[in-house]
Amino acid sequence: MKKTLLLPILLILFSPTIQAQDISNIYEKVSPAVVAIFTEENTIITESSNNSQTVTSGGLGSGFMVSDQLVVTAAHVVKAPKRLMVQFADGEVIPAKVVSSYKTADIALIGLTRKRANAVTVKFGDSDKMKIGQQVFVIGVPLGVGFSMSSGYVSGFRRETLGKNPFTNTDFIQTDAAINQGNSGGPMFNLNGEVVGIVSHITSKTGGSDGIGFASSSNLAAKLLLNNKMPWFGADLYSLSGKEAKIFNLPQPNGLLVQRVVVSSIFGRMGIREGDTEVSIGKQKLIMGGDIILAFNGIEYNTVDETLVKIAEFANNLDKDTKFEITILREGKIKILKSK
Repeated sequence: MKKTLLLPILLILFSPTIQAQDISNIYEKVSPAVVAIFTEENTIITESSNNSQTVTSGGLGSGFMVSDQLVVTAAHVVKAPKRLMVQFADGEVIPAKVVSSYKTADIALIGLTRKRANAVTVKFGDSDKMKIGQQVFVIGVPLGVGFSMSSGYVSGFRRETLGKNPFTNTDFIQTDAAINQGNSGGPMFNLNGEVVGIVSHITSKTGGSDGIGFASSSNLAAKLLLNNKMPWFGADLYSLSGKEAKIFNLPQPNGLLVQRVVVSSIFGRMGIREGDTEVSIGKQKLIMGGDIILAFNGIEYNTVDETLVKIAEFANNLDKDTKFEITILREGKIKILKSK
C-alpha cells in the first residue's frame, strides 16, 4: 500500500514545478517574437473653454511577429499615429505603418518598412478550443518594463454578434493574468506556444492590474487580419447617430465624425480634416471641428454593419489605380473629396 500511495503523492508535489518548467521553456521559444510598439500622435489639450492646443504625445503598446515583416497588435494602440516604431528584444528598432485595423474587434496589422533579419514568428492557435480553467500566459511591455510575462487562467468569454458582418463583431477571452498599460496588443499564449488572444483591455476600479483582463480571440484576428486584409484609410472615426446626429445637425440619420487623421494616409492625402477641440458629451470625450463623413463612394453611411460590408467589398479590391470619393459635411456645407 505504501508503494501504491507514493506515486500519486510525488505527482501532486512535483506537478506545479513541471508545469512552471514547461511555461519557462515555451517562453524562451516564443518571447523573441514579441515586440514593443512606440507611437507619436496628435493630442488635444484644452486649457479653457476658448483655448486648446494640439501637441504630440507618445504611446506604448506590445505586439508580435506573424511574418518577417508583419506585426499584430491592438487597434487602439495605433489609432492614428504620426510616427510608428517597433522595437525588438535585442534592441533593434524598425519604422512601421498601419496596414489594417478593426476598431470594434480591437485588432490591427502593421507592416515594417523592411524585413526583420532572422525573424522569430509565432502562429495563431484555435481560440474556439479554449475552455474556462485552462492556463494561459501573456508577454508584453507593461508600464515600459520590457518583455515580461504574467500567467493566469481563462475565466470567461465575451462575444457580441451585431450582424452577419465580421467587421463589427467582437470575441474576447477573459483572463485573470496580470495586464497593465503597455500590455495592449501583446500575445496571449496557450501551453502549446500558440497565440490564442491579443491583449485588448482591462476592467478595473483602480486602473491597475487588479481587474478583469480581456484579449481579442485569435480566430477573429486571423479571419480579419490575415484573410480579408481591408486596407487602413488612416483616420480615427466616431459613429454619430440618434441624439448625437441631431446635435451635429446631420442631413441624414448617421455619420462618422473624424477625430484624427494621418497626413500620409489615404484619407490624409484626400484632404480630410481632423478635429481640433476636445469636448465631453455625457461620459464620452470627443474631438470636435473635424469633417463628418456622410457617404463613401455614393454609399450613404447608415449603420456600421451595412456600411462596413459594402466598404470592405470595395476595399478588398482596392489597388493604387482605384479612384473613389467621400461625401463630407464641413462647417455646415456638403463637399465631395476625391482620391488622388
